[in-house]
Amino acid sequence: MTRFVVVPQWQGSPSSRAMQLMDGAEAIAGDLPKSSRIRVDVPLEAGDALGSPVQRLSSLLQVRQSLDAVLAHQDEPVLIVGGDCSVSVGGIGHAAARHHRLAVVWADAHPDLHSPLTSASHAFSGMALRAVLGEGPDGLRLAEGTVLPTDVVLVGARSFDDAEDGYIEGYGIQTVSVDDLSDPEALARAVAATGADAVYVHIDVDVLDPDQMPGVKSAEPFGVRVPALLAALKRLRENVPLAGATLAEFVPASSEADPADMGTLLRLIGALA
Repeated sequence: MTRFVVVPQWQGSPSSRAMQLMDGAEAIAGDLPKSSRIRVDVPLEAGDALGSPVQRLSSLLQVRQSLDAVLAHQDEPVLIVGGDCSVSVGGIGHAAARHHRLAVVWADAHPDLHSPLTSASHAFSGMALRAVLGEGPDGLRLAEGTVLPTDVVLVGARSFDDAEDGYIEGYGIQTVSVDDLSDPEALARAVAATGADAVYVHIDVDVLDPDQMPGVKSAEPFGVRVPALLAALKRLRENVPLAGATLAEFVPASSEADPADMGTLLRLIGALA
């Protein structure tokens, strides 16, 4: 049985609507079996940067410690429900500790590859994948070498900053574009090329085209269609074990989540669980 870990963290987001990420995580949690979900407490306060270039760092550290404590008692793969993208960092660390070599699929309109020194927003969600690769603030980044840049596959990314472009090119990160996903085998081939023995899948719902998923905080046009993503995930899971997953960044358009959005989210959960 899949264990769902609900982490309604908002402090990693740069958006003025960041606190609505709590509503999104809770809306998804409400449709999950009570017996298989665990909530991680998230402070309401923004938190302090603690003299660092990462905003709200104190709250981020508090949530990470709580998440790590929950994951330490999980022997099976978990599906983390966020919250902002940075909740994936702890989940990936948990999965990597249980596998010889872990690939990471990062399905997101944005690559989240900033460092604290290159980020204009100083929001940790935009640094999340860089932290997975060993760069970032103490207490939030993974140890260098836990995941190799060449074992990362970016999916559906279409909004890059120059610093992120340079990192992708310099470190050999694979990309699978929106157009590439017209071939349902493309993602499975990219992960197979890493040689990893398991994969962690991170999905920020803004990877989807806005007409497929309007409930996001920073929509980017020309995104992935739901059927294409589901087909790619199906082929991927047929080829490599799933070590864990994250579904993040859902922002309900109102106090009640749109039934169409929830239908899409539950289809994604079904593909990952």
